[in-house]
Amino acid sequence: MLRIISANLNGIRSASNKGFFEWMKTSNADVVCVQELKAQAADLTDEMRSPSGYRGFFHCAEKKGYSGVGIYCRREPDRVIEGIGHAGFDAEGRFIRADFGDLSVVSVYVPSGSSSPERQRAKFEFLAEFLPVLDSLLCEGREFIVCGDWNIAHCPIDLKNWKGNLKNSGFLPEERAWLDKIYASGWTDVYRSLYPEAGDEGYTWWSNRGAAYAKNVGWRIDLHVATAGIACAAKKSQIYKEQKFSDHAPLTVDYECRFFD
Repeated sequence: MLRIISANLNGIRSASNKGFFEWMKTSNADVVCVQELKAQAADLTDEMRSPSGYRGFFHCAEKKGYSGVGIYCRREPDRVIEGIGHAGFDAEGRFIRADFGDLSVVSVYVPSGSSSPERQRAKFEFLAEFLPVLDSLLCEGREFIVCGDWNIAHCPIDLKNWKGNLKNSGFLPEERAWLDKIYASGWTDVYRSLYPEAGDEGYTWWSNRGAAYAKNVGWRIDLHVATAGIACAAKKSQIYKEQKFSDHAPLTVDYECRFFD
């Protein structure tokens, strides 16, 4: 069994202080993908770099306190690749890939467009740049699991107040159509394939405003998006809510496969 976790930390130092790494050590995960580090390499402690039993690989943003992604692995990867080949977005630390035999695991952090029209335009630009990257991954003939904060809720079932968010970043028709396009091209939303009818139990992010978390007024925007072969190997998924490490909850998927045997 291969266990992979995706978690937006909203600051690796903050999540560490809230017990994320203690929990991670008990998670029995083979690979842990993290996003929104909000730290540079020099800011990372030894525990953050290499928690017990894991080795971490990171693609930090050049801007301090911003973005950044990482992958923690029990097994040494054959290769690690940072970035998508776009200078501007690579400077923001949004993509890191680790290869293990015929399987690749990616940690991705899609930009949020909620803060301003300028950031929404940047988000659309990232989606345009990322689409051919996803197409090229499909052409490699490998199995891929692309984990991360995709910052898009695909369908009304994926967020609480969908009618009120039709004109808001994260649920715009253009963003949802972009997900339609990648799913039509051969990628699979693993959680949704396992639980086609899951509603509010599938939420992974809650606004810090009001009592969104307490009332479970959330969004499902943290995803495992996988190629067909490995997606079919997914057996179960869970969202960990017993502890709150950030405004996102860790998403775990178990795959029945041989890659880490």
